[in-house]
Amino acid sequence: QVQLVESGGGLVQPGGSLRLSCAASGFTLDYYGIAWFRQAPGKQREGVSCISSSDDSTYADSVKGRFTISRDNAKNMAYLQMNSLKPEDTALYYCATTLPYGGDCDLKLHGYNYWGQGTQVAVSS
Repeated sequence: QVQLVESGGGLVQPGGSLRLSCAASGFTLDYYGIAWFRQAPGKQREGVSCISSSDDSTYADSVKGRFTISRDNAKNMAYLQMNSLKPEDTALYYCATTLPYGGDCDLKLHGYNYWGQGTQVAVSS
C-alpha cells in the first residue's frame, strides 16, 4: 500500500526555519519524483518544489533561494528545508509522488496520484 506521511510542521516566527519530512512506504522512492505542494485557506493548492529521480530540482518563484528540497533514497524519505519563512508561507504542506509515471516532476497538480495528509505550517509573530 502506497503511503506518504508528512511531518515537521509547526508555528514559527517570520525569518525562522522549519524542515519538513515526507516518509514514503509501499514503493521504492528511487525511481520517482517527489513534490511539495501547499494550500492556504481560501486558496488553490500550489506547487512549491519538486525533485526528480535524477535529483533535478524545481522551485516556485516565491520560494527560490529560501527553500531546499532533498531526498534520501536509502531511507525512502524526502525533505523540504524552509528558511527565511514569511507569513505568506502559512499553509498546509503536502508531499506527493509521480508514481507510477516515472522519475520526472513538475509543479503542476496533474501527474500526482498519491498524496500525504499534510502538515500545517504557520508563520506568525
